[in-house]
Amino acid sequence: MPVITNIDDLHAIYRRRVPKMFYDYCQSGSWTEQTFRENETDFDKIRLRQRVAVDMEGRSLKTTMVGREVSMPVALAPVGLTGMQHADGEILAAQAAEDFGVPFTLSTMSICSIEDVARKTQAPFWFQLYVMRDEEFVDNLIGRAEAAGCDTLVITLDLQILGQRHKDLKNGLSAPPKLTPATIANLATKVSWGLEMMGTPRRQFGNIVGHAKGVTDTSSLSSWTAEQFDPRLDWGKIRKLRDKWKGKVILKGILDPEDARQALEMGADAIVVSNHGGRQLDGALSSIRMLPEIVEAVGDKIEIHMDGGIRSGQDVLKAVALGARATYIGRAFIYGLGAMGKKGVTHALEVIRKELDTTMALCGEKDIHDVGPHVTLVPKGFRGEWERPASNS
Repeated sequence: MPVITNIDDLHAIYRRRVPKMFYDYCQSGSWTEQTFRENETDFDKIRLRQRVAVDMEGRSLKTTMVGREVSMPVALAPVGLTGMQHADGEILAAQAAEDFGVPFTLSTMSICSIEDVARKTQAPFWFQLYVMRDEEFVDNLIGRAEAAGCDTLVITLDLQILGQRHKDLKNGLSAPPKLTPATIANLATKVSWGLEMMGTPRRQFGNIVGHAKGVTDTSSLSSWTAEQFDPRLDWGKIRKLRDKWKGKVILKGILDPEDARQALEMGADAIVVSNHGGRQLDGALSSIRMLPEIVEAVGDKIEIHMDGGIRSGQDVLKAVALGARATYIGRAFIYGLGAMGKKGVTHALEVIRKELDTTMALCGEKDIHDVGPHVTLVPKGFRGEWERPASNS
């Protein structure tokens, strides 16, 4: 067993173990990948204030996310194709999150279905919804999530149109992978991954195949998916979805104060400051750079979460210090899952918890609720002097 000291250790194992098309799917952004890169590198610009001679005993990372008690301010983000990173990936990640006391969010585009995950877990998990043109399918998805005991609906707002990810197109990304000469050559080097995948029946989009009209196999799935993301999604449709769901609603993909105010007016329980991991609008500002402005706009009126670029407990602390109630990790837990399955997800969470706990203590705080801007040193100009139009006109 290798010694795992940070998320990069899991990343290295993950890269060796998982087929190229699924590694590239995770480790890429849209177009030039500027936003994808800056989600991480902008965290590096923020420094921390070291404090000494402070009583560090009795530390606590416990908090709440939309009323749910969590062991630390971290949830597992919705990631499509998780079950292609490791056999039964969504189930294993959900189990690891449950054991650790943090929320797991199942993607609409998961390999394991809502029902698969519900059968293998005890704690309620969250369900992430992509809004599709087929309203009957969306209604059925919501009903299935409710029947499975999901208590929170995470509605993603920033995928009305799919951003172009060059690597996915070049790799011919599909689930299961199409057997081209290049794919076969790569799969031949990923024996353990292949053996595990052969041992599970879950190898296509479990929430869609057999549930959407006319989608009975992989060949019909690709054409259906290409047509289904709803470019007409607007605040009126979001309000209707909010009214249909009886539990908590989180709106994901907020990167502008005006949209944050709209989400507040909509009655959302929380928002996620997010640019879809740099996979949609390339050239958008990083999540951590936009976070303070959104906090200023609505932070005392709605719960604010953040995702994008978090690879360490220090990143979590910086996000909380700048106003996030909690954070989400996507790639960080995928590295662990692809590297070691459920055990790898647990390793990722343990790494982040240890870094967060130690860093918080060395900044002179022992309760995550007391962490604020005073623990950071933010460089002048970090938020930028961007000219903003006075109106939408």
